[in-house]
Amino acid sequence: MSEARRSTEEPVAVELSDLSYTYPDGHRALWGVTLRVGSGERVAILGPNGAGKSTLCLLLNGLLKTTSGSVSVCGLSVERDLKEIRRRVGVVFQDPDDMLFMPTVAQDVAFGPSNLGFGEEEVRRRVERALDAVGIAGLGHRPPHHLSFGQKKRAAIAAVLSMQPEVIVLDEPSSGLDPRGRRELGELLAGLDRTLIMTTHDLPYACELCERAVILDGGRVVADGPAQEIICDADLLAAHGLELPRGFVPGKSPR
Repeated sequence: MSEARRSTEEPVAVELSDLSYTYPDGHRALWGVTLRVGSGERVAILGPNGAGKSTLCLLLNGLLKTTSGSVSVCGLSVERDLKEIRRRVGVVFQDPDDMLFMPTVAQDVAFGPSNLGFGEEEVRRRVERALDAVGIAGLGHRPPHHLSFGQKKRAAIAAVLSMQPEVIVLDEPSSGLDPRGRRELGELLAGLDRTLIMTTHDLPYACELCERAVILDGGRVVADGPAQEIICDADLLAAHGLELPRGFVPGKSPR
């Protein structure tokens, strides 16, 4: 849903105001990004390589600190309320190996709630629910490096779900998956009752899972509107280094 069509009274899950970020080497990844994501909304962040998509993900829960502008989640400032923001916003990295580092999957999934100070029984319940939610309930005892890539993706999502976040941010979720794994992950994500922000080059996936799409290019927002409309605009896509795979018809599920 575009900014013009969303009510100003709608609860806001994430708000970026004139957000900019410059890396220590001087590269400016984001320039004055202003964006509002409503509670429960599903938004795909599209753009070519180097557009600033992954940087935006890392700013949403304070893994990077803004150069200027502000980020707020559910009315809380990332600058002032970082611990609470990290509970409310879960980020799933493109490469699950960047998130899985404990001896077993269950220990990885337990890591977040344990650090929040929950008791052993509550942590156990959260781990069981999260593993069950992503369809790997029987794999908690296994070392992460023994899992397939698709199973690792699920384990990384479970590690985020165990924190019971209000917002889930996924960086290129379909990357590296075979067609079956891509479909199964899409079904999993479609069933999550959370605000969802997803960066992706996979336009059919964005069209399938998100009602709204935002195009970033050169660190700026250049388009924001209904996903179907944006993905059907061939000229807009071409102007920003994006294109649909041959044979894909927007509006028809690729599953």
